[in-house]
Amino acid sequence: MATHPIDTYLLEGRPSKGEVIAALLRERVADPRAAAFYRALEAVGAAAADESLVALRLVLAGSTPDDHSVRRLRGLAAISRAAVAKNSAAVHAAIVKDPEVAADAQPADDLGKLARAVRERYEAMLATPGDVFEPRSSP
Repeated sequence: MATHPIDTYLLEGRPSKGEVIAALLRERVADPRAAAFYRALEAVGAAAADESLVALRLVLAGSTPDDHSVRRLRGLAAISRAAVAKNSAAVHAAIVKDPEVAADAQPADDLGKLARAVRERYEAMLATPGDVFEPRSSP
């Protein structure tokens, strides 16, 4: 399974949300569960909440975007993005905001290792057995 531009935006902060949304709207999937997300992205563009991108990403992975999965992926993404930016205060704030992902935020003392560990948990939530995430270039 290739890494989707939504993943690099959520986990690393790149490309920009606007670029990701433009790519999503150019390369739509036929899954009817995604149609409402596409309409919303057309309507609000980059003002769309990151949670809507997380929910769409779950749909694109073939999963159901239930509240628990959306919240957990959002929390993992926030920790990853902060760790990639080498911002310990933002890592701490993300953990405080969503204590459920605190167990996934180990080892918090090494931000590089933390970013990799959190990314692995994020990818595992989106993968089906046998999937391997492969890096994808930006849109």
